[in-house]
Amino acid sequence: MKLLLLTLLPTLALAEPLPLLFTEDFSGDLSHWQPTDAKKWKLTTVDDNQVYELLGKSDYQPPHRSPHSISLRKDLLVGSFELTARIQTTQTTRGHRDLCFFFNYQGPSNYYYIHLGEAPDPHSSQIFIVNDADRTAITNSKTGIPWKDGQWHKLKIVRDIDSGRIDLFFDDMEKPTKSATDKTFTWGQIGIGSFDDKGYFDDLTLHGVTVKRP
Repeated sequence: MKLLLLTLLPTLALAEPLPLLFTEDFSGDLSHWQPTDAKKWKLTTVDDNQVYELLGKSDYQPPHRSPHSISLRKDLLVGSFELTARIQTTQTTRGHRDLCFFFNYQGPSNYYYIHLGEAPDPHSSQIFIVNDADRTAITNSKTGIPWKDGQWHKLKIVRDIDSGRIDLFFDDMEKPTKSATDKTFTWGQIGIGSFDDKGYFDDLTLHGVTVKRP
C-alpha cells in the first residue's frame, strides 16, 4: 500500500456540482443511522433544536486500533462527495479530544476517517486510513483543531476519487485545514462519531455520486 503524506496542496474544486443526496437536521427519527453502539447515541434538544448526541466511548471493539464510536448513514454508498455539518464537542479539554468523520467506509477494516483532535500528533488531528491494520495517518499535520467549549463549528469535507484528493475545512470554508491524496478506497458509506469522546452533530448535507457495491 502506498500512502502519500501531503500537507501543502491546492484547494480541491470538483469539476461539476454534485447532486444532493441527503440533508439531515435530526428533527425526525434515527431510522437512517446505524451506530456501533446504540446505547451511546440519542436525539437531544439543545437551545430548542434537536441534535444527534454522542454520549461517550462505545462498547464496540473494532478489529484493528481505530475509533469505537461510529454511526453510519444506512443504505447509501458514495464515491466523490461534499459533506457539510455543524458540530460541537462536549468533552473536557485534552490533547486527543475529538470528533470524527468517516467516509468510503466499506467495512470495519476498510475506510478513511478524519480525526478532529485538539492537539496534533501521529495519532491525533490527522486524516487516517484503516486498511486491514491499525489506523495509519496519511497526513503529517502540525495544526490542531481549535475547539471552543460550548460553541458550534462548521465543517466541510470534499472527496474526489479521480484525483484521490481529500480536503477538510473547519470554520473557514475557503481554506482547507488538512489535505491528503489517496486512492485506496473509492466508494463506501459516510459516518460520524469519535474515537472515544462525546459531542453533538447537526445539519448534515451531502452532495455526491452514488455507487453500487462492487
